[in-house]
Formats: sequence, C-alpha cells, structure tokens
Amino acid sequence: MIEQRGDGSAGAGGAGGPAAEGVSADGVPGVDEAGVEQEARVSRFVEHFAAQMVEAGMARMPARVFAALLASESGALTSAELGERLQVSPAGVSGAVRYLAQQHMVSREREPGSRRERYRVHSDQWYEALTNRDSILKRWSDALAEGVRTLGADTAAGARLAETRAFFDFVEVELSTMMDRWHAHRVTLGFGTPPPA
Repeated sequence: MIEQRGDGSAGAGGAGGPAAEGVSADGVPGVDEAGVEQEARVSRFVEHFAAQMVEAGMARMPARVFAALLASESGALTSAELGERLQVSPAGVSGAVRYLAQQHMVSREREPGSRRERYRVHSDQWYEALTNRDSILKRWSDALAEGVRTLGADTAAGARLAETRAFFDFVEVELSTMMDRWHAHRVTLGFGTPPPA
C-alpha cells in the first residue's frame, strides 16, 4: 500500500515516475536498469532543486512541478504526466500549475488534435519572470514615498524609509540594465539569437 503524504504525493515512486521497461543487463526482457537509474537521478535532481526553491520561499508543490518541467526533455508535460512523475493527485498538479502560470513561470498550450493541455517552461521566460519585478518595486517605492511624507523626511523613521525607497529605486534600474546585458551575453553563449535591428 502506498502511503499518501499531506501534499497529495505518494510515499513510493518519486519524481522519476514508474520504472522504465526494456532489457536488463543480462539480456532478459523486463526492466531497463540503465533507464531506471537515469530516472532515479532525474528524480533526485527534481526533489533537490525543488527543495532549494522551497527554501527561497516557494510553496512545495509548485516548486516540484516546476522542477519536473525544467528537467523534462521537451520542457512540456501534461497534467497526467506530471502527476505520474511526481506521484501526486490531479488536484495537486492543477493548483501548482495555476500558481506557476500566474507567476509567468510556465505557459499553457493545447495538444494538436486533443483537448488536453500541456504545461511548458521556456528557458528564457521563467528566470526573467523571477527578475521582472519592476511593477512591484514601483509600488513599494510609491508606498515608501508616502510614508516619508507622512513621517517627515527630517525624522529618523522618515530617513529610514527614504533610504529603503532609494534602495528599491536603485534595484529597479539595475535589474533593467542587468537583463539587457544578459540578453547580449546569452547570445554569445549560444542560447539565443540576436534581437532584430
């Protein structure tokens, strides 16, 4: 019997999914031992990377789903495929991909000739979503400016808020220029094409 965890995941299987079928080392049809070992390595990576994202503040299920998508060969999986790989319920997958889509870390696409949706991670989309915080930083800056006006710039509290606001304004500018530099560097690494002139 498989024990169910609180997040809907099962106590057996892991992110690698079911054992791969094929030919064993002694030539007998059955379990592909090399495939099983590879799935185990992928599973360990998925859980390790997801744990790092949880440590940074992301909820566990979205982190696991995202890591599974990132580690998949095509970068895209259906809800059923994610559930099988992670041994989680459809409800757990649905809630996770909804959150990731809202954060612009994954996109939804319809399978040709099917009503099933696939969830895809784009290599240049998700990390840009993590660094694209211009609107949030602007709202924080505006709120802090109001705080400075309320408390008075000549007070200790007002000066503290003013310095914090200056930091957010600085980060907003630096993020923008950093991403411009990254886009150019990305091309030199062979990961993208130059932007149109």
